[in-house]
Amino acid sequence: MRAPAEYHSIHGAPETMSSDDSATDSPAGRHESLWMDTSDRTDYGALDESLRVDTAVVGGGIAGVATAYELVEAGQSVAVLERDRILDGVTGRTTAKVTSLHGLVYDHLIDHFGVETARQYADANEAAIEHVAETVDALDIDCEFGRAPAYTYVGPGEDRRDVRAEVEAARRLDLPASYVESTDLPYDVGAAVRFDDQAYFHPRKFLLALAEQVAGAHGDESGDGGIYERTTVRDVDHGDPCRVETDRGDVVADAVVVASHFPVSDDALYFSRLSPKRSYVLAARLAADAPDGLYYDPREPYFSVRSHAGEDSLVLIGGQNHRTGHADSTADRYRALEAQARERFDVESIEYRWATQDYVSVDKVPFVGEAAPHLSDVYVATGFGGWGMTNGVAAAMVLSDLVRGRDSPWASCYDPTRFDFGASKSDLVSHNKHAMTHLFEGYVKGRPDLDLSDLEPGEATVADERDDPVAAYRDEDGAVHAVSAVCPHMGCLVSWNDGESSWDCPCHGSRFDVDGSVLDTPAIDDLDTVELSTSRDR
Repeated sequence: MRAPAEYHSIHGAPETMSSDDSATDSPAGRHESLWMDTSDRTDYGALDESLRVDTAVVGGGIAGVATAYELVEAGQSVAVLERDRILDGVTGRTTAKVTSLHGLVYDHLIDHFGVETARQYADANEAAIEHVAETVDALDIDCEFGRAPAYTYVGPGEDRRDVRAEVEAARRLDLPASYVESTDLPYDVGAAVRFDDQAYFHPRKFLLALAEQVAGAHGDESGDGGIYERTTVRDVDHGDPCRVETDRGDVVADAVVVASHFPVSDDALYFSRLSPKRSYVLAARLAADAPDGLYYDPREPYFSVRSHAGEDSLVLIGGQNHRTGHADSTADRYRALEAQARERFDVESIEYRWATQDYVSVDKVPFVGEAAPHLSDVYVATGFGGWGMTNGVAAAMVLSDLVRGRDSPWASCYDPTRFDFGASKSDLVSHNKHAMTHLFEGYVKGRPDLDLSDLEPGEATVADERDDPVAAYRDEDGAVHAVSAVCPHMGCLVSWNDGESSWDCPCHGSRFDVDGSVLDTPAIDDLDTVELSTSRDR
């Protein structure tokens, strides 16, 4: 077992590594999500005409697909509208823990919201686990579903009071919690909250089966509803009926569910209440058996472990989280995570690596329900904070009830219109301070004039071209891609993400490909292309 002093040195790995020769190499592992590589890709057609359906669902991740499935099962016609391909975003890049143990959340919930709200959150997530299990059985889905205990732990020598408080809080809510001081990990922990009978699965295989049900429910006879990819939603108008404007036609619906990670239509100022974070995942092959269970160390940056049932001795290791756009080198985050993995496990090889983005609500509870008091029949699901596998399914169950005019036992817990100052004030101030500081500094601080002569393949820069901020990247073939550095969401200047080769907005988390196309909302419009004079290049 590893000594406590070594544990602290590992957990405190620097955010960026030294710039020696090894730092110039690509991080280890195939740069692709395990889930994407081991499941079928989708090819649903784009919307090609206006539609009339009962409910339009914006976004094809777990919340959107699961909600569509619930509504189709209830007899509704549903249109799922996805900008890219369904399940290719955050849902395809999760660690896929199906658990109601979300760090140390329950003591926080009882303290700030009371026992009743905390119980609703607990019941919703426990119900989501069982709903996944029942759906796997009902549809006979081969998605590597299995049961395992989940742990939130602290290291040796760390204060155990938070763990004890979380166990006590969870027991008050009738959750399957216990206090333990040993786990199946190959290194020591100080103490842990353990939840029994939690779960894991292959998220894409599970949700692709639900998507087939949604698509299959809308046959040639009706012609309405189904799944529409490569269809960008531009705006959502509430009313009777509602109207969803896309780049390929309008969808008219009695209700609209906006489940697009960050709401594409933000009439309720979610940008001020959702903080974006990126984190990193490695799929490592071990020399020994992978540990049984789902593990999470909540200290910043967090550290996550879970075995992958689809292949022996493969373990998913996550962590190195940071606010989007605020890392000196995201490639170094992969290297730091690999260093942690090799210190804690006997790693034979790193097979895959990928990154993901989550939005965290300022009070730690997702926003699920009516999007805003003045928006009739428009609903939202966002802010899952890294715990979307259960919260996404719970959101689908809540939204299915609300859309059909039924009461949901958990709706008040997730209500997007709630505001508790005590629970929100710290993160609310911090998030908006970060955003406003970067917005102003981007224009106050000087930038050099654009000079591409020193820009090597794989490098990028933000500089001025005729007094306008330009984001320029030279690809491995030597070609330069130049786009406006101004995020169209609220005008912040983007930063270069060297680990994913993307332009990321440090204010609210919008992300763009090197050609300026949107990768992640809240931005809807692409970055403008900038034509450079040939004299700028070498």
